[in-house]
Amino acid sequence: MSSHVGTWSIAFLLFALLISLFASYTMFNFIGNLKRQNNEFRLFWLAGGSFVFGIGLWAKHLVASMALEKVVYFTWSMPIALFFTIFFSMMAFVFLTSQSGTKFRIAIGTFVLAFSVGLLNYLTILGQPIAHITVQPALIAISILILLAGTYTSLKLHDLGRGRNRNLASLTLGLSAMIVQIIGTNAIDLQYQFYYNWDKLNSDVNFLILIIGIAGVLILASTWATWYIDKRLNQMDERYRLLVENSLDTIAIFKKEKWVFVNQAGLRMFDAVHPSDLLGKPIFSFLPAEDVDKVRERMKNLQFKGDNKPMQQLWYSLSGRLLDTEIVETMTTLCNEPAVQVIIRDISERKKNEELMINSEKLYVAGQLAAGIAHEIRNPLTSLKGFLHLIASGRKEASYYKIMNSELDRIESIVSELLMLAKPQVYELSYHDVREMMRDTITLLETQAILHSISIEATYSRDPLWVYGVSNQIKQVFINVIKNAIEAMIDGGAIHVNLSRESDSVRILISDEGPGIGQDQLAKIGQPFYTTKEKGTGLGLMVSYKIVDNHEGYIHVSSRLGIGTTFEIRFPFRYPETPAVMNGN
Repeated sequence: MSSHVGTWSIAFLLFALLISLFASYTMFNFIGNLKRQNNEFRLFWLAGGSFVFGIGLWAKHLVASMALEKVVYFTWSMPIALFFTIFFSMMAFVFLTSQSGTKFRIAIGTFVLAFSVGLLNYLTILGQPIAHITVQPALIAISILILLAGTYTSLKLHDLGRGRNRNLASLTLGLSAMIVQIIGTNAIDLQYQFYYNWDKLNSDVNFLILIIGIAGVLILASTWATWYIDKRLNQMDERYRLLVENSLDTIAIFKKEKWVFVNQAGLRMFDAVHPSDLLGKPIFSFLPAEDVDKVRERMKNLQFKGDNKPMQQLWYSLSGRLLDTEIVETMTTLCNEPAVQVIIRDISERKKNEELMINSEKLYVAGQLAAGIAHEIRNPLTSLKGFLHLIASGRKEASYYKIMNSELDRIESIVSELLMLAKPQVYELSYHDVREMMRDTITLLETQAILHSISIEATYSRDPLWVYGVSNQIKQVFINVIKNAIEAMIDGGAIHVNLSRESDSVRILISDEGPGIGQDQLAKIGQPFYTTKEKGTGLGLMVSYKIVDNHEGYIHVSSRLGIGTTFEIRFPFRYPETPAVMNGN
């Protein structure tokens, strides 16, 4: 009979140890999930881990008491011990997952967690209806030391292995909890005030089995659920890790203005051999001095904005190499503290290519301009040279000097227009009514229009059309456009001018009844030396486009062959009392 009792005791002890191991394993699963970044379920992991651990230890204690053939009375001490175990376990998890930087984090967590385990054990024992008690302090001290050592070792194993030593840590903590109960039970000898009768014993045993069964189901279900969740989260973490590590762009995390993470691409970009070359160092030591305050202010504002649009930022590598980069900044959390995640792309090569392309375009434009100048000036120079030969041979006529003077005027006109394009000039800006400037222009060109059998018909807005700029330049635009229209209408006709205001802009429409311009030619209007006139230079419209652009306006040209061409010119409408900023060149 005693052999059967011994066998059952061993079976119950093994069952109690199994419960303790499962509770510890599930608890470490919860702690591991608490340390994840961007943890939105922190309260769930805290409450779940402490509840499962507390229930597991409680069930373990009841089963182990049966194995040790100790009488268990269901008194007030049991629910109170369970409550305090859950509470202090939760406090221990808070300390263990805190990233406040204290080096005593594990030590504090060890004392609090060990206190919760010891409290459950001894409060449950001492909460019985005791008539007389005998205590062996040495055994109790040994049990507490074993519990502290086992708890510290298990937490250290789990922390150092970052979850990989979870099985060993669970075995260490589970054994420690069992040993403290076995030694503590033998260290305290109790004589009870009363003993069970058989009916009461059978009733409590059935209740005990029910409690253990429910606790076992809860622990097993929690263990399976946390194992599955942990597995899925680890798969996601692994995919994220591979994505980050294999990225061609630098992915880094800054916390408290220091590097705390950087991928392999970042090490290569900043000429670092080992992560320790960057980690822990202030990020501002890698920035130009003039950018430090700007970046600090930007990251401060990031806490309210959440993220920033891509922007360009200069960095210095460890070797002093200047890096031209494009950076995206996003607010995140690391170990439950605010941090900044950045993606940095090296665009130094792209900037060089852009500069080469810009320089190439400048050379191309300069070449075109030089070719155009040479072509336009060569013709009048050839004429001048020919007439000078005639004069040198003795043939002198008055018309020669008139033609030569005309050719010199043409050269002077070309040079003047080029100077206007090339040399920035400072003008006095003021408010002008476009209606008055157009009336002056039409008065100036009306005689020339009549000579070509052309009438200029103008429609003016009733209200003033205010613009802010240089009167002579704007008039020059009107003169160039209307004069081109007159020269294009070789068979006469009418030029229609319409001035109006649309929203915040002044709209000027100048339409002629000339032959029109083809679509392929429309695309070239405004280019230097492009003209459809026999003696034109192509610089007039180029100057006009530049003047309008300087006044923050634009020109749109539409044309239909055989019907005519319309120039639409727009300037910003500005009231005289409205302050304005102009780019006058």
